[in-house]
Amino acid sequence: MTTPRTAPRTEAACAVRRHADRLIALSHSLHAEPETALDEHRSAAKIAGLLDAAGFTVTRPLDALPTALDATYGTGELVIAFCAEYDALPGIGHACGHNVNGAAAVGAALGLAAVADDLGVTVRLIGTPAEEDIGGKALLIEAGVFDDVAAALMVHAAAEDSVGASSLAIGAWDISYRGRPAHAALAPWEGINALDALTVAQTALGLLRQHLPQGSLVHGIVTDGGSAPNVVPDLTRARYEVRAPTLEQLRSVQGRVRACFEAGALATGAELRLEPHGRDFADLVQDPYLTAAYTEAARGLGRTPRSRHGDTMASTDMGNVSRLLPAIHPTIGYDTGGALQHTAAFAAYGTSPGADRAVLDGATALALTAVAAADGPRRSPLLSGVSARQRGSDRTAGIIPAHSVTTMSE
Repeated sequence: MTTPRTAPRTEAACAVRRHADRLIALSHSLHAEPETALDEHRSAAKIAGLLDAAGFTVTRPLDALPTALDATYGTGELVIAFCAEYDALPGIGHACGHNVNGAAAVGAALGLAAVADDLGVTVRLIGTPAEEDIGGKALLIEAGVFDDVAAALMVHAAAEDSVGASSLAIGAWDISYRGRPAHAALAPWEGINALDALTVAQTALGLLRQHLPQGSLVHGIVTDGGSAPNVVPDLTRARYEVRAPTLEQLRSVQGRVRACFEAGALATGAELRLEPHGRDFADLVQDPYLTAAYTEAARGLGRTPRSRHGDTMASTDMGNVSRLLPAIHPTIGYDTGGALQHTAAFAAYGTSPGADRAVLDGATALALTAVAAADGPRRSPLLSGVSARQRGSDRTAGIIPAHSVTTMSE
């Protein structure tokens, strides 16, 4: 890889350092006021305010998602975007470290903005809500927000530094069974037990697991199991997720899982309603050139990212972005006392000195990666890639929505 000029790299890194206090304060503020998917109004406002003060043109809210934002700096032909996540998890706050993710992305945008005119770049900071739920990035893709973007970058908080991993494709369903109520002791035969339908489905799923392809997962929760033990439940609700190594494999597994829920309706006579919850997430495909540039930048900061090529992480809607354009999603590590994401223990380390360093190092490494793309041999391929018009017509390529299903077993 050809080494880019020193001056833009130095200035971009210095710009991140100049904003260090603001970036750490942003991370801490996001952490202190966690907001879950589609409720991230204060979080989006904090990011928008910081970027507006730095000279970015901020659009907020966006039509596609009220808690999304789009901040732009520069007028260059090459458009590079940083994706900022800032949604938290119900009950356990920033247990996935999105306060670190979001602040690092903002810092990267500020770093690249310092050299945008010199490099002929337009910098975009795209605030992407609801990664933990319905898939904000997928919805923003469909709305055309990424149409003119040549490359998209972000880092994700973790217990270690890593590069190159893929992620599991995932789809979520909201499931309900409608039966008929009856007195559970006096006339249970008059009822249709919606909870029994879900129990049949769960039993079928348990048996199916032996035959699922390696790397495929099914997991869920019951959100409504009935109102009283002496009333035959006439309504049950659940939310289930299906994961697989690739989007194509996900489609196959979803078909078999769907049949298990249909079996519950068939066995009990209850009506099944199965609806997609948000958008399906595609598996992540990380760009090799950007990965190499990020690795070099991270090493220059004293970090040693572990190569995870061939491994899979959990799931992310950044996979949908990576199916559309060159993208990276490395992890930026800090000490979490052995805790992994989606736990309260992980969240407790989100404003530690290590997490603060991760914000600044992540911002700097992303900014330097963008400089390498804009000021090196990758610039021409990025400019000559798929056009915005072509990309706009292909926003859902490979991202086929799962259809709703309503069945009634006689």
